[in-house]
Amino acid sequence: MKLQILIASVLAASTASAVAATYNIDPSHTYPSFEADHMGLSVWRGKFDKTSGTVTLDRAAKTGAMDITIDAASIDFGFEKMNTHAKSPDMFNVEKFPTVTYKSKSFKFNGDTLVGVDGELTMLGVTKPVSLTVNKFKCIMHPRFKREVCGADATAEFKRTDFGLNYATPTFAPEVKLAIQVEAIKAE
Repeated sequence: MKLQILIASVLAASTASAVAATYNIDPSHTYPSFEADHMGLSVWRGKFDKTSGTVTLDRAAKTGAMDITIDAASIDFGFEKMNTHAKSPDMFNVEKFPTVTYKSKSFKFNGDTLVGVDGELTMLGVTKPVSLTVNKFKCIMHPRFKREVCGADATAEFKRTDFGLNYATPTFAPEVKLAIQVEAIKAE
């Protein structure tokens, strides 16, 4: 009887890990955006238009991995003069640091629902822990792609000055709110 329980446990563990799936970020439906307070008068918002990467998710084992790359030169405030300045050495220094990356360390679940990701953000050559709160997460069989597509809405807060992005502090607050809309298509 003990041997049967051991075999069943091993089979269950191997089956759980067999259901891990990899999803490729859909760049046409993924836009990390951010906002920072400007002198208490207004909130400036921007986004990045080019994101790539993968998410591996094993819902049965409640584990996953995420590896995201953002093209720093794709920054868009909706104001070309600000876009140009944001790409300069004063801010994102895109010539020297062309990408911003996020690599997960662990996924958090509440029951069967993904609710958070702990990971590391690398910006301007500095890597710091940043935790994402997953406010919404859903997977569906996509009617056009005929494959599973997962989407999420995630948020985080961090201090840009922790990464060396010190321009116009304190005119622009060092605290940044991050909002990410993301969709990823199951790899074939």
